[in-house]
Amino acid sequence: MQDIAQFAMPDGRRIAYRHTPPAMGDMRPTLVFLPGYMSDMDGGKATALFAHAKAQGRGCLLLDYSGCGSSDGDFADGTLTRWQDEVLTLIAARVSGGVTLVGSSMGGWLMLLVARGLRSGGNRLAGMVGIAAAPDFSDWGFDADQKAQLRRSETVLEDNPYGPEPTPTHAAFWQDAVGHELLGSTIPLDCPVRLLHGQRDADVPWQISLRLADALGSDDIQVTLVKQADHRMSRDEDIALLLRVIDDLDPSAQSTKGPPCP
Repeated sequence: MQDIAQFAMPDGRRIAYRHTPPAMGDMRPTLVFLPGYMSDMDGGKATALFAHAKAQGRGCLLLDYSGCGSSDGDFADGTLTRWQDEVLTLIAARVSGGVTLVGSSMGGWLMLLVARGLRSGGNRLAGMVGIAAAPDFSDWGFDADQKAQLRRSETVLEDNPYGPEPTPTHAAFWQDAVGHELLGSTIPLDCPVRLLHGQRDADVPWQISLRLADALGSDDIQVTLVKQADHRMSRDEDIALLLRVIDDLDPSAQSTKGPPCP
């Protein structure tokens, strides 16, 4: 992996990122990976995507949201609005040309918000790939008692199947997220979209990907359900599927300079 760089936001907080630029003559959209809640750019899917893009001479950008991984900040201050601004600012500063967004879990929700920003800021959006995308989990992901706690500005703690510490949801995050819920109306994005979801996902029901496909305005949407995959979709075969889907998303834009896609 390439060394971590730091990008200074206007308020001084520093966002950690890794960027491999496209090879000369490569016209494919740069891949931008958006990790999930409390995740970072050192995860298996992110590192595999970065290595795959670099081997092909394709541009790729990874980042840690503020309060996550190697970036500055306190996780308790994180919100979708804050992280969306970080992603859009970093793309504007480091990426030229088109962008294909790849969002995992909460990153799949953030992907939609960033996509709207890219559309309004020069139509740079080339495509989207969601991995167990979790839009609107502020609604379907909490029961009535938990929502009441969050409205009272209390933190909700839940069992974490991936580590010893409970997973916190801070009231500021939840209250901001409610204002970004999307599935109740048409999402006016018309780029090619690919949605991957494991049917053994215990965190995000696979039906959410079907709801998202129905809500999106695009006519070029494919949903792939993987019967044996869980929420992380990080098995070797899941990552191989992800890379194939990304390579096939825009074959007309693939470069003739580098090695052929597998």
